[in-house]
Amino acid sequence: MADEKQDQTVLAPSRRAVLRAGLAGAGLAGLSLAACSDGPRPAAAETAAPGSAFGTGWLFGGEYVPGSERAGYDDAAFTPVTLPHTVTPLSWGGWDPASWQKIWIYRRHFGGRELLGHRVFADFDAIMVNATAVLNGQPAGSHRGGYLPWSIELTRQIVPGDNVLAIIVDARCLPVPPIAPGQGPDSIDFLQPGGIYRDAALRLVPPVYLADVFARPADVLTSRRWVAVQCTIDAAEPVPAAGVTVELLDGSRRLAVSVQRARLRAGRTVISARLTGLGTVSLWSPTEPALYTVRATVSAPRGARHTLSRRIGFRAAVFRTDGFHLNGQPCKIFGLNRHQLFPYLGMAAPARLQRRDAEIIRNELNCNMVRCSHYPQSPHFLDACDELGLMVWEEPPGWELLGGDAWQDMVLANVHDMVVRDRSRPSVIVWATRLNETPPAPRLDARARQLAHDLDGSRPTTGAMIVHSTAGWAEDLFGFDDYHWHRDGAATLLPPLPGVPYLVSEAVGAIDGPPRLRWTDSAASLALQAVQHAQVHSIARSQPRYAGLIGWAAIDYATTHHDGDRVWDHLKTAGVLDTFRVPKPGAAFYRSQVDPAVRVTVLPLFFWEAGSGSPPGGPGREAMIATNCDRLEINAGGRHIATGLPARERFPGLAYPPVFVDLTRAAPRWPARGLPDLRIDGYLGHRKAATVLMSADAARDRLEMIAEDTVIEADGRDATRITFRAADAYGNGRPNVTGEVTLAITGPADLIGDNPFSFTAYGGVGGAFVRSRPAQTGLVRVTAGHSSLGTAAVELVTR
Repeated sequence: MADEKQDQTVLAPSRRAVLRAGLAGAGLAGLSLAACSDGPRPAAAETAAPGSAFGTGWLFGGEYVPGSERAGYDDAAFTPVTLPHTVTPLSWGGWDPASWQKIWIYRRHFGGRELLGHRVFADFDAIMVNATAVLNGQPAGSHRGGYLPWSIELTRQIVPGDNVLAIIVDARCLPVPPIAPGQGPDSIDFLQPGGIYRDAALRLVPPVYLADVFARPADVLTSRRWVAVQCTIDAAEPVPAAGVTVELLDGSRRLAVSVQRARLRAGRTVISARLTGLGTVSLWSPTEPALYTVRATVSAPRGARHTLSRRIGFRAAVFRTDGFHLNGQPCKIFGLNRHQLFPYLGMAAPARLQRRDAEIIRNELNCNMVRCSHYPQSPHFLDACDELGLMVWEEPPGWELLGGDAWQDMVLANVHDMVVRDRSRPSVIVWATRLNETPPAPRLDARARQLAHDLDGSRPTTGAMIVHSTAGWAEDLFGFDDYHWHRDGAATLLPPLPGVPYLVSEAVGAIDGPPRLRWTDSAASLALQAVQHAQVHSIARSQPRYAGLIGWAAIDYATTHHDGDRVWDHLKTAGVLDTFRVPKPGAAFYRSQVDPAVRVTVLPLFFWEAGSGSPPGGPGREAMIATNCDRLEINAGGRHIATGLPARERFPGLAYPPVFVDLTRAAPRWPARGLPDLRIDGYLGHRKAATVLMSADAARDRLEMIAEDTVIEADGRDATRITFRAADAYGNGRPNVTGEVTLAITGPADLIGDNPFSFTAYGGVGGAFVRSRPAQTGLVRVTAGHSSLGTAAVELVTR
């Protein structure tokens, strides 16, 4: 991972011939899950770096067959797969939990001779849901829960020759948070496809190694600033005198160092260090996310050394009754909630796609905060948040329901592992230790809150509430899911509660507003999503007692939750981006909230077309255009139609309010009077800064396709997204198009997606992924074709 570097060896897969797949039968008889006790907890997400060889060479046997975990089991018919991996094929919608709610088997062969003399760990970033590891036929460890890392030591079980690590994955609907006992997959508002869906690594360390490093800047806003460092050292046997060196680095330049000697007992010893005399450092913020590295090294007798690094940022994030303050200055939170679900892939998206979500939310939607709803998300996503200055609300798995004592103990284990994994990150500014929208559970809430304070102590705790009252509430920050609206459909907010810091953790989309926001829905519904997001953000930004607002939601996501007509084809469409990350009209509001010196935006929230996509009089009297311009001049067919000014009185809290214009004069009875082009010119002062052209003539429409990357790594795991859509002559989306898009690929990569893809079902937009093949490099070409829109193609290179 980008923020954690180690001196260690990652082994390449052993050579082994494999044949094509066959699925095994079901059942778990013959192996007791209870017999495999939990292995040691991982060292703060000390996992595989992108491209790690232990992500390849896996064999997937389908449903578990008793005995298939044994070393001598014939796995010639297993399917070669790379990690991350989902156990069942998926489409963009219509996911069926029954297809993955079974017990599955993975196997991995690796040579052992070169491992002798090292301590060896198998690290997994996450496995959904429960997992049991068996090495060479012997139980090696087990883990419950699908969102946090797990590490098992294999040292004593490794043999010099061929070793077989079997992972039995129990992906049934188990009473493991967020699922409460006796509940099914529709009891929570997101689906959880099974599999080894995050990275894995085979980690080699010396007998004395750093199990964890926690680095916390202190007194950040003073000249006395310093860094408290806590090193957890694991020793196979007592060490009378070990050296511990801790450094603060700005790139390769060393700013401070601490050197000490320590006596280590067998097992784990915690050594504290303080880095002082730092000189001038830059503060971490959304506008300048300055990062530094804390590097710790332990040196034991006979020359054994081990190094572990953490990236940190110097920042002071404080919630008060007068709002949120970052580095001593008021800072209004402007954010969205995010689920880590992807079409076709489930949660098994590689680093590039995880990071890309953070880039979209920060750079394209202009958010300064994201809520990781409702579980700890990919380390790759959080790495990008650190780098981009995207602040993070992080919470353990949970959703409205609670279980008994044993279940609550699992919640506490999740809080522990979440905090230990991410407590050095500058992007994480709040721990939501109270589970999402749960009723009061005083004992659990108090224990979870105290655990986070004990492990970290530098961040406030919170939890998303649905009762607007502090009765039974005892967190540091009051987070409220606010879905209020007026009879006329305008979204609104309740006032902040007195005496407590107050943040709106959800608003718009899950309960209020149009129930469905699909490309096949009306332009008026899609535009209303943007209006409502603008309304609640304007309110939150108008009053200092709101710390800010995190809207619902960034991206459409898979669910079977019983929310009536709000679920379509097992998909919740409340996102301002669709499941392929294509911006809907609702995203235009977020895209427009940027300084025009950075990017000038003119984004119509209507479709300029005759027929079913638009009323007979065109987009109507209140056509919305999201923009950061001072004024808009609108022309149709060469004739000036309207001047549009920002609606500042309707949205007083926004720096860049939308524009509403009457376009009924533009197309009073089209197409009887022709199909005029629409031209929108955006002005900053007297300077024309942007122009948007829109065509109403469907005869000029075409098929467009985009690949997000031109180069991907030939490791068998890396992937990029391609999207395609119907577009007018100027590149504006045309959702009311039917028919199918047929895809073809040439070159050393695989296409992951529905082929053909139905525009009729989805609405003029679609997507797929291109994934590399291990060690195969070269040019890849993807071609898309539609019967009336023609063809489009993209090219990329695997290297």
